[in-house]
Amino acid sequence: MSAILEVLFWLSAALIVWTQLGYALALAVIARAVTPRVGGPGGSSDDALLPTVSLIVAAHNEQASIAAKVANALALDYPRELLEAIVACDGCTDATAERAQAAGADLVLELPRGGKVRAQDAAVERARGEIVAFSDANALWEPSALRALLSAFADPRVGYACGQVRFVQAARGAEATNQEGVYWRYEMAVRGLESRLSSITAGNGAIYATRRESYLVVDPIMGHDLSFPFNIVKRGWRAVYVPQARATERMVPSIEGELQRKRRMMSHTWPIVLRGGMLSPRGYPPGYALMILSHRVLRYTTPFLHALALAANTALVALAAGGSGGHGGRGLLYAITLALQLTLLAAAALGGVWHARPLLVARYYVLTTTALALGLWDWLRHGTKATWEAAEGTRPSSPAPGTVAR
Repeated sequence: MSAILEVLFWLSAALIVWTQLGYALALAVIARAVTPRVGGPGGSSDDALLPTVSLIVAAHNEQASIAAKVANALALDYPRELLEAIVACDGCTDATAERAQAAGADLVLELPRGGKVRAQDAAVERARGEIVAFSDANALWEPSALRALLSAFADPRVGYACGQVRFVQAARGAEATNQEGVYWRYEMAVRGLESRLSSITAGNGAIYATRRESYLVVDPIMGHDLSFPFNIVKRGWRAVYVPQARATERMVPSIEGELQRKRRMMSHTWPIVLRGGMLSPRGYPPGYALMILSHRVLRYTTPFLHALALAANTALVALAAGGSGGHGGRGLLYAITLALQLTLLAAAALGGVWHARPLLVARYYVLTTTALALGLWDWLRHGTKATWEAAEGTRPSSPAPGTVAR
């Protein structure tokens, strides 16, 4: 019994450490030893050689944000005659369509409510660009972002490219507890390594683009962020990350709000993992299959690995205390590892009342890891809708700018 518990504990602990830290370190070591793949920024600066592009914004009741978003799109450093700004209104019941038209959008589609993905599909059908780019209504691009993003397509093997989104904290004081900015900087660094070596395993909704011929029509509950990169790789393209293409987006103010946002996201993610083709190795290059396993599959199973590690560790300590399990140094070792796990949980609990940075990071990790399991529960219990509302605090209530996340 003791031997089985030890195997379960060390295996689950090793997988957690690998997916959260070891994988990134391995990528960094490999990246220093190999020649990077071709296909990063460096496209032509000659305007005559630039592709036509349709920038698509799917919006549901975004009257507070849409005018600024359209103005941001039209102010990009890109020839106006080559840029088409499309707003796809997904069953809007407010003034989103009118404000998008007034702001100068080239095409405004007023569609029945079908969800973001179906609104994007409808916009792609009407788009005239060789490249279709996508953004959220509350994401603002830097002026050079579009040129940088499209430069990835100078490599004919690239079918998908996403840029760098920087989350900003609009709230102040006690409400501004979310640590998404810390996580996202680490996540972007990992994706940069993946892109350099092969292809990224996930994108983001704030800033990305595909060729017209590589665009995929997917299940409406399966968002582009996760379903596009690996499916595009399966079809023989590369999916890359372009950090020079930058955008900013408001984050949910509180960690508790982030828990709910991640929970909703994971109810869309689990269908992709379990029945959307991610687990099938067919079409994956061998190295990319390992990336999917390490960065996606193991990451999403982290809450279950943590639960297994805690349960096995607790049982080992109990056996050691009763004299029927480990002894000597091993008993002390398991007491230490259990104390470390309980310390993480205690720090997360304290982070709810004492907003010290280390405690907030611990709370963010524990709650967002819990969200992975809650999202699975939600999907299994009542399925997932194709539609959703914007997370609280991510849209402006006034034109006042936010402050950059710490």
